[in-house]
Amino acid sequence: MDTILIVEDNEDVNFMLAEALTDAGYRVKSIYTGTDCIDIIQSQKFDLILLDIMLPYKSGDQILKELRLFSETPVIIISAKDMVGTKIDLLKLGADDYITKPFDLGEIVARVESNLRRIHKQGHVNVNKGLQYKDLSLDDNAKRVAVNQVEIELTATEYMILELLIKSRGKVFTKSNLYESIWEEEYLGDDNAIKTHISNLRNKLKQVSPDTEYIETVWGLGYRLYKE
Repeated sequence: MDTILIVEDNEDVNFMLAEALTDAGYRVKSIYTGTDCIDIIQSQKFDLILLDIMLPYKSGDQILKELRLFSETPVIIISAKDMVGTKIDLLKLGADDYITKPFDLGEIVARVESNLRRIHKQGHVNVNKGLQYKDLSLDDNAKRVAVNQVEIELTATEYMILELLIKSRGKVFTKSNLYESIWEEEYLGDDNAIKTHISNLRNKLKQVSPDTEYIETVWGLGYRLYKE
C-alpha cells in the first residue's frame, strides 16, 4: 500500500484529499504547515507528496527546492495560482505534476495513480542491464544515468523521457507521443510540462558534457536523439 503525504494548510481541503485517497486505498499522512515538512520527509518514507504552495512559515516552492537536494519522491503541486510562468518555474524546480484549485477529487486520485504507476513501472527489473548512447549510459536496474562515468541526478520523469528516447533512437516523438507514453493518459494540448522536463534534462546533461548535444528538437514535430 502506497503512502501519500498531504501538505495543505486548509483543514477542509486537507480532510477532503485525505478522505478521497484513503477511500482509493492509500495510506495518508496530513500536515498543515511547511515548518517541519522536510524533517518529516527525511524521517519517514512516502511514495508521493501532494504539496500546496501557499503554506504558512515555509512556502511550497521552498520545500520543493530543499526536497530535490536529497529526494526524487514524486511531487504533485496543488495551487490556486493558474499562471503558466508559475507552473513552469515549479516544474523546473522538480515538480512532477501540477493541479490548479479548485480541483475535482476524481482528478486528484487519477493523477496520483498515474504518477505512482510510472514510478512502479520504472522500478521493475529489466533484463537489459544497460543502455548506451554516445558517452551517456543508463543502468536500467539501478535507474542511474552517467555521462563519462559522472552520475547525474534525474527526476523519475526525466529518467523515463531519456530512457524512451534512447530505446527508440531515431524516432521522432511528438509532444503528445511523449506525454501519453510517460504519463499514460490522454494529451490535452498543454505542452508546458513536456517542454520544461526536456529543458531540465538538457541542462543537466550539458552541465557534465557542455559540448555534446543529446536531444534534438525537430521543429514542428517534436524531439529525438541527435544522430550519432
